[in-house]
Amino acid sequence: VTMPVESVPIRDSAFYQRLLQHYLNLLKKYPILTKSVTSGILSALGNLLSQALERRGRDKAGKSGKELDLLGPARFAVYGLCVTGPVSHYFYQLLELLLPTSIPYCMLKRLLLDRLVFSPAFLLLFFLVMNMLEGKNWSAFQEKLRTGYWSALKMNWKVWTPFQFVNINYVPVQFRVLFANLVALFWYAYLASVRK
Repeated sequence: VTMPVESVPIRDSAFYQRLLQHYLNLLKKYPILTKSVTSGILSALGNLLSQALERRGRDKAGKSGKELDLLGPARFAVYGLCVTGPVSHYFYQLLELLLPTSIPYCMLKRLLLDRLVFSPAFLLLFFLVMNMLEGKNWSAFQEKLRTGYWSALKMNWKVWTPFQFVNINYVPVQFRVLFANLVALFWYAYLASVRK
């Protein structure tokens, strides 16, 4: 018996429907755990994407560099699982309670709360948790803040604002963490490169 050498894409649409239905069932039965695991997986993939892009850039420039850092995706997985998933879940729930759609200018108020309060605090938390997961001291954290926080926050505002406007105003609340995780796949690739 010979095994096929090349991978074959799954073309069975029923497979994807079953996968989606399974995810929706998990989301209904275990919302925080499902969002946390999804966040962990996509955060780790974002870090792997960052490393792949860095390596490609080095290869194009003819420079050699270190091999794949397996601890990077592990740190991002821990962050996604323990921080992004649960914190985002509760933030979006709180947003619905504080700013229901019946309030005048709720779309703008939600966006301002997200962009001016939640995002700076969440980014600060990212820098702090990553510093701890990397085993670095307080002065290293302060230096990273001094050199990378402001530029990362400005980039966050540029990249995330349109996505978050759509997310917090049009995406059903149970899917907001997933939507943000899909955007974050590329955002974490950027953050991983900024933190270096």
